[in-house]
Amino acid sequence: LALALASLLPAAGARRSQDLHCGACRALVDELEWEIAQVDPRKTIQMGSFRINPDGSQSVVEVPYARSEAHLTELLERVCEKMKEYGEKLDPATQRKSYVRVISHDGTKMDLSGVKFDGDVTSSLKFACESIAEEYEDELIEFLSHEAENVKDRLCSKRTDLCDHALHIPHDEL
Repeated sequence: LALALASLLPAAGARRSQDLHCGACRALVDELEWEIAQVDPRKTIQMGSFRINPDGSQSVVEVPYARSEAHLTELLERVCEKMKEYGEKLDPATQRKSYVRVISHDGTKMDLSGVKFDGDVTSSLKFACESIAEEYEDELIEFLSHEAENVKDRLCSKRTDLCDHALHIPHDEL
């Protein structure tokens, strides 16, 4: 019995780690997309070289600020702080953990039934978020600099394999 239990422990630990990293990736993308949506679409930033060309012109273009590399880099520096607004929810059927907001962006009441919300959960989620933001910074900027469909699935499942189990879950549960 002890041997059988010991053989299950690494799998449970690996699944817990996978659930945490998948949840952190999905929460990270959600938060970044929400932050991008809050920026005035008319706001622009100048990009390019400020050097004068031989003909006297400059190679400067204006791009939308919300999806600019400068804005996305700034967001990546601070977005993981938002993980303190998340809790852990255990799916009774699959025993998989997911991470849900416990504080809404607009102040509306949230359904917190079955949600574990404590310092251990938020610090683990924040640490996983920071690791993902650092390791996949280029991919995050690449995906978010262009408006795209299913960034969460494409980045967290297909590009990084952080959520490989999520490919088998119906999309309404993601």
